[in-house]
Amino acid sequence: MERVRRAWHRWLVGEERAAPGLGDLLLAHYPGAVMLLDEQGVVLEVNPDFERHAGHSPDQILGRRAVTLDAAPLHGGFALALEHCLTTRQPWRGVLLCRRADGALRHQTTMIQLLDEPPSGPLTLLVIQYDVTGMRERELHDRQLLARLGDTISHLPGVVFRMRQDAAGRPELLYASEGLMALTALTPAQGMDDTERLFSLIMEEDRRWLEMTLAQSLVSLDDCQLEIRLDLPDGVRWVEARARPQRRRDGSTLWDGLMIDVTERKEEEFKVRRLVSTDMLTGAMNRRAFFEQVAKVQARAQRHGQAMPLAMLDLDHFKALNDTHGHAAGDLALETFAATCRECLRPYDLFARIGGEEFAVLLVDTAPDEAWAIFDRLREAVEEIDLEVDGTIIHFTVSLGLAILAPDGDLDGTLGDADRALYRAKHEGRNRVCGPVDLEPTEAGDNGT
Repeated sequence: MERVRRAWHRWLVGEERAAPGLGDLLLAHYPGAVMLLDEQGVVLEVNPDFERHAGHSPDQILGRRAVTLDAAPLHGGFALALEHCLTTRQPWRGVLLCRRADGALRHQTTMIQLLDEPPSGPLTLLVIQYDVTGMRERELHDRQLLARLGDTISHLPGVVFRMRQDAAGRPELLYASEGLMALTALTPAQGMDDTERLFSLIMEEDRRWLEMTLAQSLVSLDDCQLEIRLDLPDGVRWVEARARPQRRRDGSTLWDGLMIDVTERKEEEFKVRRLVSTDMLTGAMNRRAFFEQVAKVQARAQRHGQAMPLAMLDLDHFKALNDTHGHAAGDLALETFAATCRECLRPYDLFARIGGEEFAVLLVDTAPDEAWAIFDRLREAVEEIDLEVDGTIIHFTVSLGLAILAPDGDLDGTLGDADRALYRAKHEGRNRVCGPVDLEPTEAGDNGT
């Protein structure tokens, strides 16, 4: 032990050295603890500033095993690190929790290096430690903050996300919160690993709208907001997405945003819209909704130069039916008539009640020369209705006036043409279709009674 002390003293006071070299200077001024150990882990030498950094004086540590510094000397990490270095003959690097002489625990980033010795000489190990307790505590604090933030985000009623466009212009999901699972049945990892799989859930028309919105936001750097539909196994879901772009220094663009399931809100909106746009008795569109929908359909037809058949329909002798059988029977007749019309027409044809017993029909994607046969079959279906009221079977008929709405035509003007054709149908005996002469069947049979 005395020999070790003398060796330490000579190294400390620099005896037999003309001038300190770089190694001596580094050892003397290193802002941490430096130890030289034998193969048993016994401390042979320490650097001059050891006590300030490790909390133990040289007298307390020289000649003792270095694991004394471990927070748990009997089963701590120091012994395992030394064993690893001696067994593998490889350096060990990591963070050890050490205990100072005053009992304080400190995190020490540690490097253990096996030193080269002559074949017959003893093995020695160099141990260098640097106190990183402050950094470690900040890191743990930041992790706790991130964990709490992640927990908060995971409980949000939506999906927090970060997205960018790759070099090919395709969207790439960089982050998604746990809410993605509830919204799409995909885990965040699945969404990030295969963004295309996620985007394939978006209905095609809405996906084109999303791509256009992102392209505009990419150029203008304006916030983007849109509603899209997801086609999922349990049905269609509406999602509202909001995102804010930011341009990075490398020229790329990121979007940070939020997606919220708004399916219930959209369903309520649709209910309100139906109430506002629907005739309560017959379930047909009202006049206002009919004009709005015709305008949309006509805009699409204009791009293809398509004309569309338009008809006015009026129940024959409806006032007499009301006077004879009562208004309840009249309402039932209107309901039954509307149901029959919907059965004869396609789901996308426009059918509306625009007056008391007056209705209008616009045939979508139908050539004008096909319209007469369609409306005549509808007329026949109405003629075959057996309406039972108080034990009495009531029959009624309908007259139809046909006109053609040109691609750039005026709806009011075309309705006027159809109304005049309807007047002719009434004048010529009712229960018939009247319209442009060139659309009448080639062999005109009895078109009604």
